[in-house]
Amino acid sequence: MSDNFYYGGQAVIEGVMMRGKDGLATAVRKPSGDVVIKRDPISSIATRYPILKKPLIRGVVSLVESLVVGMRALSFSASQFSEEEEEQIGTKEIIFSMVLAFGLTVLLFVVAPAFVIRQVQHYISSNVLLNLVEGLIKISFFLLYVLAISFMNDIRRVFEYHGAEHKTINAYEAGEELTVENVKKYTRFHKRCGTSFLVIVLIVNTVVFSFFGRPPFLLRVLYHLLLMPVVAGISYEVIRRAGRPNAPWLIRVLSYPGIWTQYITTREPDGSQIEVAIQSLQSVLPSAEHMVQTNMAEAEGVAVP
Repeated sequence: MSDNFYYGGQAVIEGVMMRGKDGLATAVRKPSGDVVIKRDPISSIATRYPILKKPLIRGVVSLVESLVVGMRALSFSASQFSEEEEEQIGTKEIIFSMVLAFGLTVLLFVVAPAFVIRQVQHYISSNVLLNLVEGLIKISFFLLYVLAISFMNDIRRVFEYHGAEHKTINAYEAGEELTVENVKKYTRFHKRCGTSFLVIVLIVNTVVFSFFGRPPFLLRVLYHLLLMPVVAGISYEVIRRAGRPNAPWLIRVLSYPGIWTQYITTREPDGSQIEVAIQSLQSVLPSAEHMVQTNMAEAEGVAVP
């Protein structure tokens, strides 16, 4: 790897978004077979307010910013398959989508498990065991949800691009030249994956909430909502360290369930999908020559081969 920056990305519709130091690139293969790349500058609010870079706080900031960036990348990829290719969702639509996603998340992973616990808590005397059961319920809901959507053809394609994203980053971090044949050799799993982050969130949530005994249903839901920033902050620090070669053994152990879950959320990609992921990553690497070529192509409105 040529620098100390940790590159990351996200699978989108028929493509991959990669995030670099100063910008992000979304590469999408259109129905015609051409690959179109959209590169955007990025800036974090943490650069203006240094306090937001502090441990625990930075995790919440990063999560919110990643959700916004991810929604925009998905919007761009979807627009490549609509009749009006320039039509992308605006700020209001992004906010609405995030609020809707948050509401569904709370319903599925907070309210529903709390309701189940309400029905069985009389049979479990230990508070620690009770909260452990609630954590297992949340993880089970998450795994069942991911497994269910994995049978959808469109989602399976996204999971294949997810695998291409991981393989490409793994090859880059190993110092390999980014060619399709080189990237194919690498694993489709990565410790800094968003899937691993979500699993760690569920694990950390179980540990943190074990200190709150057995509050009644509504109070249990309220506590979970209030603790979300704390859980997100701790989980971010865990996943940040999990990707390092010298990660402590406890961090490595916590990362295993997330890696195992990637057996569902990633699929082996084909060469054309890896090619898209490579082009996306190359577009955010500190290579002046490639930057110039990409910017020229974007200015002329042509696809980047």
